[in-house]
Amino acid sequence: MSTSITTTVAFGMAVICTSWTTGVQAQNRIDTQRPDAPELAAYGDYEIGTQAITLTHPGQVDVLALDPSAKPPDELPTYDRALPVQLWYPALSGATGSKALNVFLRDGTTEVEMIGQATESAAPVVDDGPFPLVIVSHGYPGNRFLLSHLAENIASKGYIVASIDHTDSTYRTQAAFGSTLRNRPLDQLFVLNEMARLNNNPESFLSKLIDTDNSAIVGYSMGGYGAVITAGGGVTAASVDFAYSPPFGTLGIHESGSDTHNALPDPRIKTAIAFAPWGRNSGFFDAAGNAGIQIPMLFVAGSDDDVSLYEEGVRAIWNEAVNVDRALLTFANANHNAAAPFPAPAESFLVSPSLGRATFDHYADAVWDTVRMNNIAQHFTTAWLDRYLKSNTSRDAFLSLIPDSNDGVFSANDDGSFKDDHTYWTGFQDRSAKGLMFEWLRSGEGAQ
Repeated sequence: MSTSITTTVAFGMAVICTSWTTGVQAQNRIDTQRPDAPELAAYGDYEIGTQAITLTHPGQVDVLALDPSAKPPDELPTYDRALPVQLWYPALSGATGSKALNVFLRDGTTEVEMIGQATESAAPVVDDGPFPLVIVSHGYPGNRFLLSHLAENIASKGYIVASIDHTDSTYRTQAAFGSTLRNRPLDQLFVLNEMARLNNNPESFLSKLIDTDNSAIVGYSMGGYGAVITAGGGVTAASVDFAYSPPFGTLGIHESGSDTHNALPDPRIKTAIAFAPWGRNSGFFDAAGNAGIQIPMLFVAGSDDDVSLYEEGVRAIWNEAVNVDRALLTFANANHNAAAPFPAPAESFLVSPSLGRATFDHYADAVWDTVRMNNIAQHFTTAWLDRYLKSNTSRDAFLSLIPDSNDGVFSANDDGSFKDDHTYWTGFQDRSAKGLMFEWLRSGEGAQ
């Protein structure tokens, strides 16, 4: 038996190696739906289009040009900050074209194909809009495709998604961390403004289709950090002067209680979803700052997150956002990658020549199957966005759950109707809601 397993694994890796060396790539899917996927994970009624654009934010502080060992300059250097953005949107049926996304892996040098359901440059639906806007913000490092499994899934349900390549934070542009700390919320709000501009531009292919007055931020790790700030959670005074913060107090623009941060939250952003948001673990957020969060938020975390931390990290932010409705979805024993990245591409199993190691662990979890986590994230993201962007209160049934999924009782009659003692998580098949926690607190409530 041991020999058989070893042979099978070796054969599988040989196939991957052959594919890489001969130029024939394995098919890496971002749209897989497991048979046990919860109800709202299923793709929606719309076909999907995707298209890349580049936006340029003029006159931004050039953090990389600041020398912390030098005297503070009389005037901060600025530059025009380029931000590639991938759009996913409801498309007219019958579009033909490529469904492949050309994506660089964690090493910044290996380019692979990821296959989904979105068609490149498909014509958008013109009669059903406008559609709510969802802005997606990746981790450090990352890129605009990292959450593409989620982006195209929700686009199929009547949303327009704008996923940002954050300059200085991508696999190919990774630079000083201080740039990411300052620019994340600024990038997110700039893209919101640009999407509003495109909506009002009659020459834009998405003209009059984007409801920017009903927008959401979805962020992972440092994208979640940015989402917390954009939502109203300012950084601590101490963090402005941390060693890896941007020099000369330039993070002070986001300090809790400052005039600049008080003016930051935008009423067009109605909710946010933060996967493993970074910051509370390193002193950038505290209870006072998190109490400034002004919009409902869904947090997603692994209980064994060793990057953002759980109890003293993500869970603390969730508990301290006392002035809004907020929920916390926890994957038991999962680490920092819980539910956010797409499944590990076949090429990531191999040692990257530039890194000297495989990039597999950037996408995978030691305990959970990534597709399983992605499906669960698609389910809860759909419920949350429908509830808070489309005011669909029928989604409350998918959010009003007993906290520990393992405590749920599946009790059904022969005709499929549920008995009075049925407490199983809504939308989950029998025996499938395991290893999860979902806690939904209303404004003013604290965790027990």
